[in-house]
This record gives sequence, C-alpha cells and structure tokens, in this order.
Amino acid sequence: MTTAHSPGTGNNLDQWYGHYAARTAGLAASEVRALFAVASRPEVVSLAGGMPFVSALPKELISGAIERVMATQGAVALQYGSGQGMPALREQILEVMALEGIRAGVDDLVVTTGSQHALELVTKLFINPGDVVLAEAPSYVTAITVFKSFQADINHVAMDEFGLIPEALRESIARIQAAGKSIKFLYTVPTFSNPAGVTLSWERRLEVLEICRSNGILVLEDNPYGLLYFDGQPPHAMRSVEEDGVIYLGTFSKTLAPGFRVGWALAPHAIREKLILANEAAVLSPSSFTQHVISEYLDSADWKGQIDTFRGVYRERRDAMLAALGDYLPDLNWTTPAGGFYVWVTLPDNIDAKSMLPRAVKELVAYTPGTAFYADGSGRNKLRLAFCYPTPDFIREGIRRLSTVINGERELLNTFSQTSPLPVVRPEASMSNPPANLG
Repeated sequence: MTTAHSPGTGNNLDQWYGHYAARTAGLAASEVRALFAVASRPEVVSLAGGMPFVSALPKELISGAIERVMATQGAVALQYGSGQGMPALREQILEVMALEGIRAGVDDLVVTTGSQHALELVTKLFINPGDVVLAEAPSYVTAITVFKSFQADINHVAMDEFGLIPEALRESIARIQAAGKSIKFLYTVPTFSNPAGVTLSWERRLEVLEICRSNGILVLEDNPYGLLYFDGQPPHAMRSVEEDGVIYLGTFSKTLAPGFRVGWALAPHAIREKLILANEAAVLSPSSFTQHVISEYLDSADWKGQIDTFRGVYRERRDAMLAALGDYLPDLNWTTPAGGFYVWVTLPDNIDAKSMLPRAVKELVAYTPGTAFYADGSGRNKLRLAFCYPTPDFIREGIRRLSTVINGERELLNTFSQTSPLPVVRPEASMSNPPANLG
C-alpha cells in the first residue's frame, strides 16, 4: 500500500526529496565517480581514475600478515577497538611520517577510515554554512564534494608549476576578510598535487605558513603521495615546521593498498581530542582487523623497499605518458610531475574537455575533465590524466586514441570557424502568424 505525502515533499524519483537536510544539496556524484562504470570496461583505456597499481604488492606479504594476525591476535583483531586507533600502529605511523621530516608523539595521532574520512571529520568540526574554505585551484575533487556537503563557500587560490602562489593567497584573504566572511582553513595537497601533479616549493611552503599564521588560518595539509617521488625527495611536509597551525592527513592507500581503508590525522592537541570524539560518533572505532594487519606488515615486511618498488612502477608509467604526449600531442601544454599519479593537460581555449568526453569514450579512452576540480566549474579546457594504473603500452595507446579525439575536435572547430554565417530567412507574410500547432 502506498502512503500519500504532502504536496511538494517529493518528486517522481524520490518521494522523500523534500525531507532531506539542506546540506545534502552539496552531495552530487563527481565526474570521477561517473566515469568508473565506463572506464572499467576492458576495451577502454582508462586514464581517468587514480587507482594504485596494487598488483605490484606481493600477495604473500599481505596473506602472511593476515595469517600471523589471526594466529596470534585473532580475538583482539576481530573485536572493537579504540576511537583513536591502536597504539602500536600509531607508533609505526610516526616512523612513516619521519621520512618527511615530521616529529610528533603517539598521542597526537588519530587513525581514521582512510584519509578521506579524516578530511570529512575536520570539515564537520570546523565548517558552519557559509564559512570559507580556501583551496588551491585546481583542487582534489572529493574534497570539493565534502566541503560543499557542509555548505562551505569554497574560494580557489591560483597555483602555477611551483604550487600555490603566495601573493594570490594574500589577495584572496584580504578580499574575503574585507567582505566580513570567516575563513576556517586552507586546504592544500602540496606534494605531487591531485590533479595538477605539481609540488609546492620549500620557500613557498614557509611563506604560505607565515601568511596563514599571521591571519589566524588553519592549514589542512593532505599528503597521500609524498613518498612516491621519482626525481629525488620532495621538500619536507609543511607540518615538519609548524605544529600548532597544521592538521596533517596521511594514508596507506597509495603506499600499501586502498582496500584497507586506513589513514590518519596528526593534529594539535585540542583539535585531536575533538577528532577522537567525532571519529567515535561516526564509526565508533576504525577497523581493528585492518589496523592489526597493517601493523604486522610494517613490523615484518620491507615496507620501505616496497614503496621504492611502487616508485619504480609509477616512474616508468609517468615517463611513458610524457613520451606519448610529446609524440602525439606535441603542441599542447602539460605538467611534468616529479612523483604521484597525475599529469594536468591544457587544451586549446576553444575545446571543452567535458563536452569532448563522450567522443573520447567512443574512441575507447577515458580521462577526467578539468571542471571536476573547481567548485565554480572553471577548468573547461583542462583535463587530468592518471598514469598510475595502466601499463606503459596501454598508456601510449590511450594517448594515441586521445590525440585522435582532440585533433578531430580541432578540425571540426576550425571548419565551423571558417564557415560564413547562415543567411537569415524571413518568413513569408502568410506565415508571420503561424497556426497554433506550429507555434
């Protein structure tokens, strides 16, 4: 039996539409998510999703860790755990972060269900509707989704090949403060950024921190890719020189495997206490089982050597992508990442990457349009290419297919730009007032 609802509370697709909280208006399927169904078809070369190449991780390392956990700590691993995360794993995370110059105490850490969860918890703690989040332009697509879901006002700050531009940050802060708005934090992926692939220089890191410090703005440093460098170690994390003004987000998704869903937040004391409470309210406790498995892996495996293996895999794929772009699309501009997963490509001004995507999929290649990485829909002539998952041969074939699409688009636009406007045909007198069925 169907229950009737008040007019205006639902629609033909969702009878509960009118009951949702206002903040759910910010929950929309990202362009990345929408691509996965198409890009997962085997005939499509997907340069869209940033999926780690987990096949480079020997299965016996994980199966062995699981077996040892179950044999020695099974009853504990399958039980509820602490809302802050297991102490042994937090001790090991300190060793991981030390590789990027970070010194901290075990009590400063909160283990989360992936760093994405930490991002959501921080946003929940700080953002009221209308509060401003500063985010580099372009910015991580799902961070934008999270900020929008809490009704934040996202203001982008320009970046270039050296990362976030300090002067642009100053100008943005001055403009927003003059408007009387509250800036809650600056969100940045400073090392091998997603999607641009660029790295914030050390000099700029110090300058950005000073700007934020002097304006009372918290920095949310998201660092999934920092250990995946190809051409020498990048600058140390921003958190390495600023403890009180930085929340640092880390994850095992890129240096181990995303299926474990284990990340962490390193936060100043008072913020950390609230993060623990928010973590408990959201998930009660992060998975004890996956924490124990990762802890056992870190204790027994050559995890630094495994990260180095991943570096070699991704370096080879980065090189394959840059070489293919140089061969097939030499007149375009793109970034040259020194690590991470992504290359950011700039198309001619008159090409719309989002509109072009269906034609690319028809040619059996997928990418992510640039508009996904801006809260205001900018980036129309940009696209992100991910080199992390396909083999070098598939990457080259994908770029070849993409070049066919882009060059075809240019030829089509050039043809129309050289065509004279169509003549205006005046209606006959008898048709000036057409019958109703033609109107």
